[in-house]
Amino acid sequence: MHDIIEQLEKKRVAARLGGGQKRIDAQHSKGKLTARERIEVLLDEGTFEEWDMFVEHRCTDFGMEGDKIPGDGVVTGYGMINGRLVFVFSQDFTVLGGSLSETHAEKICKVMDQAMKVGAPVIGLNDSGGARIQEGVAALGGYAEVFQRNVMASGVVPQISLIMGPSAGGAVYSPALTDFIFMVKDTSYMFVTGPDVVKTVTHEEVTSEELGGALTHTTKSGVADMAFENDVEALLMLRRLFNYLPLNNKEKAPVRQSGDPIDRVDMSLDTLVPDNPNKPYDMKELIVKTVDDGDFFELQPDYAKNIIIGFARMDGQTVGIVANQPLVLAGCLDIKSSIKAARFVRFCDAFNIPVITFVDVPGFMPGTSQEYGGIIKHGAKLLYAYAECTVPKITVITRKAYGGAYDVMASKHLRGDVNFAWPNAEIAVMGAKGAVEIIFREDKNDPEKLAAREAEYKARFANPFVAANRGYIDDVIMPHNTRKRIGRSLVMLKDKQIENPWRKHGNIPL
Repeated sequence: MHDIIEQLEKKRVAARLGGGQKRIDAQHSKGKLTARERIEVLLDEGTFEEWDMFVEHRCTDFGMEGDKIPGDGVVTGYGMINGRLVFVFSQDFTVLGGSLSETHAEKICKVMDQAMKVGAPVIGLNDSGGARIQEGVAALGGYAEVFQRNVMASGVVPQISLIMGPSAGGAVYSPALTDFIFMVKDTSYMFVTGPDVVKTVTHEEVTSEELGGALTHTTKSGVADMAFENDVEALLMLRRLFNYLPLNNKEKAPVRQSGDPIDRVDMSLDTLVPDNPNKPYDMKELIVKTVDDGDFFELQPDYAKNIIIGFARMDGQTVGIVANQPLVLAGCLDIKSSIKAARFVRFCDAFNIPVITFVDVPGFMPGTSQEYGGIIKHGAKLLYAYAECTVPKITVITRKAYGGAYDVMASKHLRGDVNFAWPNAEIAVMGAKGAVEIIFREDKNDPEKLAAREAEYKARFANPFVAANRGYIDDVIMPHNTRKRIGRSLVMLKDKQIENPWRKHGNIPL
């Protein structure tokens, strides 16, 4: 018995040491934490329960039989974040560069399977050089096993990836299948093929950072949601995001009571929208002044800035916010913003999070690059997401809602539950000037006549009453009452039930 206990302790020490002190020091010198340190920061103190500490790889090729480290390069288990259950795997770069072997993949699959059984989120802390080449196709099979579970868990439990080092080749597709991706600046990168292969095939000279660093993926590609300065900040922000999410798709999002009264009025909102219809304003100001304690967790803040997405709370309840941003491209919908918002709306729908939409949209972005890039198809994704969505949907039109973009942004016709407009809202097929130039073509050489027609059009259509007259708008509200009215609507919609027709799944225009 004594011998076994001694042996057990030896193995535990070896597992905790991972690739050895020298490699741990190398990890620290790059400003990175070790796999275990990351788990310590992420989870509540003393709650981590580790699984499979003694697992070793089974490879005997290329002299691998003599290179075995307990745990095989990934730390797995479960613990708590603010007292709520979560499953975690954390890849250990000090062990064979965090490379994925067959057994490494089996460990990840085990915690994912368990998470599905008990209905709890999965967080992956990725820091891996890719597949373990010595294992060949067995490592590739391991990846596919993980991918399959990512797909099965999608929309069932939240999945969050935190890229904390390299993630290359097949390793990128597991994070890509998860709901949120966070990255760390300067130390993490994601790409399918690295700079060397790029150079060989396309003769492009590019660094790892330029090709797939955190800034690339948060500003250019939209692959990642947020980038942080270091490991600790990223892990603490992940804890914050976790607080907004339900544990699975059968639960409602958590309620965290706030001292912020739901009937609070904010008179400054009455002057938020400028008198000049072409002048921009910051939609974030409206969001911050409407939600609990001004606390808004924005996602993808540096990508497709003409639309804003993120989580907030109203009377303690988690809500998803989608809002056009007039400061960027006048708030037009383009390809990138449509995809960004569509994915977010679908996440909210999958996890029972009400969606609040603030609308100020002059239309879809014109131009050849948009049409050639498939704006028709990509804009349809947002339309599809809102139409399919069955959670409470509340829409506030602050200024413009023109053309097809009016329809797409959670209009009454796409089963919006409560649709408000501010008094100066304009709901029309297009702006007065464009409309008059089409309707009264024959007067195009008479500027006086056109100006009179434009004034007439504005008086008739540039207001919320035509839509309200038809019941497309439920009420015209004063801006200062926005929070109160949304709060009341959420209470009314608390037990909303609606089901889409049975189908295996729809065919969203991808």
